[in-house]
Amino acid sequence: MPAPSFAQARDTAIDHPGEATIHPEQWPEVAFPKVLTEEGEAHVQALLAQMTLRQKVGQIIQADIASVTPEEVREYRLGSVLNGGNSGPWGDDLAPAAKWLELADAFYDASMDVPPGEPAIPIVWGTDAVHGHSNIVGATIFPHNVGLGAARDPELIERIGQVTAVEIRVTGQEWTFAPTVAVPQDYRWGRAYEGYSSDPALVAAYVGSMIRGLQGPPSVAPILAGPHVAASTKHYLADGATTDGKDQGDAAISELELRLVHGAPYIPAIENGVATIMTSFSSWNGVKLSAHRGLVTDVLKGRMNFGGLVVTDWNAHGQVAGCSNASCPKAINAGIDMLMAPDSWRNLYDSTLSQVRDGTISMERLDDAVARVLRVKQRLGLFEMGKPSQRALSGRYELLGAADHRAVAREAVRKSLVLLKNTGVLPLRADARILVAGDAADDIARQSGGWTLSWQGTGLDNGLFPGATSLWDGIEQAVTSAGGSAELSVEGEYTARPDAAIVVFGETPYAEFQGDIASLQLRPELRQPIATMRRLKEEGIPVVAVMITGRPLYVNEALNVADAFITAWLPGSEGGGVADVMFAGAGGEPVHDFQGRLPAAWPASARHDGETLFPFGYGLRYADGPGAWTPLPEDSGVSDDGSDGGVFFERGLPASSWSLTVSRADGGESLRVTTVPAEAVQGRVRITATDYGVQEGARSFAIDPHPGGTAIELGTFDPIDLSRQTNGDMLLLTTVRLDAQLSQAPRMAVRCEGTDCRGEVPIAEFGALPVGEWQTLGIPLKCFQTAGADMGAISAPFRLTTSGPARFSLARVALGSLSDVDVLAGCPTD
Repeated sequence: MPAPSFAQARDTAIDHPGEATIHPEQWPEVAFPKVLTEEGEAHVQALLAQMTLRQKVGQIIQADIASVTPEEVREYRLGSVLNGGNSGPWGDDLAPAAKWLELADAFYDASMDVPPGEPAIPIVWGTDAVHGHSNIVGATIFPHNVGLGAARDPELIERIGQVTAVEIRVTGQEWTFAPTVAVPQDYRWGRAYEGYSSDPALVAAYVGSMIRGLQGPPSVAPILAGPHVAASTKHYLADGATTDGKDQGDAAISELELRLVHGAPYIPAIENGVATIMTSFSSWNGVKLSAHRGLVTDVLKGRMNFGGLVVTDWNAHGQVAGCSNASCPKAINAGIDMLMAPDSWRNLYDSTLSQVRDGTISMERLDDAVARVLRVKQRLGLFEMGKPSQRALSGRYELLGAADHRAVAREAVRKSLVLLKNTGVLPLRADARILVAGDAADDIARQSGGWTLSWQGTGLDNGLFPGATSLWDGIEQAVTSAGGSAELSVEGEYTARPDAAIVVFGETPYAEFQGDIASLQLRPELRQPIATMRRLKEEGIPVVAVMITGRPLYVNEALNVADAFITAWLPGSEGGGVADVMFAGAGGEPVHDFQGRLPAAWPASARHDGETLFPFGYGLRYADGPGAWTPLPEDSGVSDDGSDGGVFFERGLPASSWSLTVSRADGGESLRVTTVPAEAVQGRVRITATDYGVQEGARSFAIDPHPGGTAIELGTFDPIDLSRQTNGDMLLLTTVRLDAQLSQAPRMAVRCEGTDCRGEVPIAEFGALPVGEWQTLGIPLKCFQTAGADMGAISAPFRLTTSGPARFSLARVALGSLSDVDVLAGCPTD
């Protein structure tokens, strides 16, 4: 009887969603290749026999370089470090490449400095090189996976893996947390662009190629003996199937769908000897993957014979029921071999040590986990390769962004482009007069997306991408070299009438849950270039739309107005690849044809469950000739208020379901502010409107002193869970203007289920802001957590209190990242 198809898996309810029981015998048996010699395995066992208990516990814990020093690695015998998206050597995430190698040496030396009688075990450093060595200034940045999925070229994927591995080796790391092999089913998910496709067969066709590119073909030869690094497929399992596309959410699907759709990429991963697998933050039918013994031990290690190590995601063990960031024996007992505990590693080390001693974690389970860590290190060749700076390729900084590497990335850009519409304007004449417009035309960070130099990829300018090419740069080079002219104007104004206009627009960078969206459409402010397209068309100028995006989105308005429409995805550092396909050569024929095909269906509306406009696999070629266009309906099918779940107060008004209240800080009289001007607490507080961005876009508060104090709060009746945002080092952003010098700094707090939950901290930086200037003050959410707040049930994310006089204006309260702030508040403990 033939195996059920992908479609059958989606349509047939053989297993009932809601049950988290696994049947390992239904999963495929896979042959993990031989990757260690008998001598290598004997070395692992000999080390295990010599290690102290403290060494063993240290080997299964991974700390972030922003929260650990080489001295602490020496003291705790930690097995691994990582650099998170916002972590860099000695606190500088934009540090030059040489500093990364210097720190790699320091960690290595610390790990090898052991007292007599203890075996020296080198540390291993993991990094999120998810589209090139993307944490390093000057490295080659490849298109994100959604674009590579459009290219339909497994051989290209292997070459990308090879280049990425070489550039990682330059700065001394040995392990990348890539490739992501998610199979996204809901493109509202903020990590959807990390998946190659919504089709499991396409994803599976790429996995082996990328792993061979990164690690080399499976072999007993040390990985580091060649130009390679250890790979990690992620996130096991079904991170692309969570309900409503919510990152770190729950995949409420059958075991059949889990196996056939989301398990499919792990078969070639294991067959190609992937060294590590990272479990997902998310759950399957209510059980967090980091503690699902059935999927981790019984299926992955048992039935599918995975022989590498299993590592969690960033503090993901802390989300397991009954666990915290500081303690989670349940994850280890489920089969996790290494806990990624970036900033919680000290307490986790102590608790794990105690749990082994009291039998909560068996010595057998600990030894199995440690042996798997040691096997990966043995397989890498860490025991004989010396310190990072002594290894092949280390310190060869000319390889970062080398010309042949950039050529591979440029090829990837060309092949990933998908042509959705062409009424005949393409290809453009290279010797023409070209206008380039749109707010994304000359922004390398924006075209690169998240996970680029920083976690979110925001707050970066083109100067941080030496050697890279924006889309504008590529167009200008193509046109001027052919005798034409190019003009850049964001708003589409021009000095001389152009023969054609190219308008570049689309998404801004995001990563993980910060990219989750409620509907499949651009935020209103990102649609402004469409008005530019319309105006240019009304002036009789042909328009080519180029969309920067991590996912298919409803953009019918742009599709209707443009003469040609290109989806460029998130192309990375080599924007010249877009121009390569848009222009004709000297003979009038295109130099390169479009090759890309949609890796997922393109929506006809902004509804996730709406109709399809362009099916999976759609993509035009020049050979198709000019195509007639039937205007599309311009109804998104959803509410279009542009609301953002991370914004609580904006344009002078609280967000939907939120209320702005003014009250006595010690309880009592309270006023919900619905109109202005208004007075509260017996006239001691006056609230008026002031301008910020738009007329009356902020609220001003004039507060008289009182021993009982005054509280200004944004609250809701339905508490929200901010635990993942807290774990993700997000900030509470307050855009404020002091209208008079404060005599005392206010205090800030959050409220949990109607109480202050002890999450109050003084904010000295608020009182030190310059008078009369709008500033965005950022307060780490972890400040409130440290002060005792339950971040999983927040009913008021903003509560400002003062007993002194105060005059200030409030424009916006939202969640954001470090790149969004003017002033960063400290985390006092009093």
